[in-house]
Amino acid sequence: MTAPTTSWIDSANDGQTHFPLQNLPYGVFSPSGQGPRVGVAIGNFVLDLAALDEAGLLPAAARGTFAGASLNRFIALGKPVWSETRKRLTALLSGADGALRDNDSLRDVALVPMDWVRLHLPVEIPGYTDFYSSKEHATNVGRMFRDPENALLPNWLEIPIGYNGRASSVVVSGTELHRPNGQIKLPNEARPIFGPCRKLDFELEVGFIVGRESALGEPVSTDAAPDHMFGMVLLNDWSARDIQQWEYVPLGPFNSKGFGTSISPWVVTMEALEPFRRENPVQTPEPLPYLQQHGKNAYDIALEVALRPQGAAAASTICRTNFKAMYWTMAQQLAHHTVSGCNVRVGDLMGSGTISGTTPDSYGSMLELTRNGAEPLTLADGSRRGFLEDGDDVIMTGYCEGDGYRVGFGQVSGTILPARSA
Repeated sequence: MTAPTTSWIDSANDGQTHFPLQNLPYGVFSPSGQGPRVGVAIGNFVLDLAALDEAGLLPAAARGTFAGASLNRFIALGKPVWSETRKRLTALLSGADGALRDNDSLRDVALVPMDWVRLHLPVEIPGYTDFYSSKEHATNVGRMFRDPENALLPNWLEIPIGYNGRASSVVVSGTELHRPNGQIKLPNEARPIFGPCRKLDFELEVGFIVGRESALGEPVSTDAAPDHMFGMVLLNDWSARDIQQWEYVPLGPFNSKGFGTSISPWVVTMEALEPFRRENPVQTPEPLPYLQQHGKNAYDIALEVALRPQGAAAASTICRTNFKAMYWTMAQQLAHHTVSGCNVRVGDLMGSGTISGTTPDSYGSMLELTRNGAEPLTLADGSRRGFLEDGDDVIMTGYCEGDGYRVGFGQVSGTILPARSA
């Protein structure tokens, strides 16, 4: 049986919306005057799943999991329930089942215009890990800060490099962040100074949400990894480059990353992304056996970044790239993360690392786009940027292109506020 492709909600069918019937991403929202609950984006609306559940229109196995402030309880039910719920929502929103479409009173309650709602962090995040999986990004950074002829360290082509970040400072799109303070080592000074970051940056990333826990001591293979993934979000791993350059030896980023990581409010499910799987990247040397993969684990997701200075009439697009260019896949990241016996939990967030392509306009950070500030960008309003300034708004967006439709993530944005007084 062919799956339906259009909805009785007109705004879901225009070919440009990020939220057609083929997507149905999950999020957490508050209607006016009400508490948070779980919803699904469809066209220009949010579908209130708590209201549908109360009306008895959703699978019994998911009963009671939608009237809360996170997706975790629903995610923990497992893949069969995710799939059953998606099929039910598809039937209701396509009109194959008219129980919602033909019920005026329920429709008025359950379909809320997106402009009327407040969006929240979609999951409770027990742990956050950030990887470093773009060969182009790692090479660009290595050329700037190490030996240009040996940009990649010897281990980079053998393991998906990563570090444990701060789950406590992961925030939803639209959250304002203060410029961080920290230690900075100036080139001609013997000792570091303390003060506001002078080289504030974004990092264009995506992340996946763990949907199935693993036991302590239990590795997750690359073949099993997709069954442990619920969905994906856009991710901006804000970075204080000058603080990072001083602190990262020998144990890696700390204060330079822990001040904030922004994610999109909508979690696009792996089932919605299934048509956009692509062949895995060629990897040389061949990875060790536990990192070898047999299915398609790359994904064709077009990504872009725009920057809007405070008071500017419009944002300037400064980067366009694609997630399929990543060297290490999400399956390899999860397999490496757990091979030592490290367990994962429902809601854990795994960041891809900065996504950069092969051309200068596809670099996923200001560090690369401006060659560490040496070649500033000129924006649409005539202003120039080597790194981010106070008041700048960074907007990231991404989508997969189908035949006449898009499966999109919406956007993740954040505005930089001045540093707080220390």
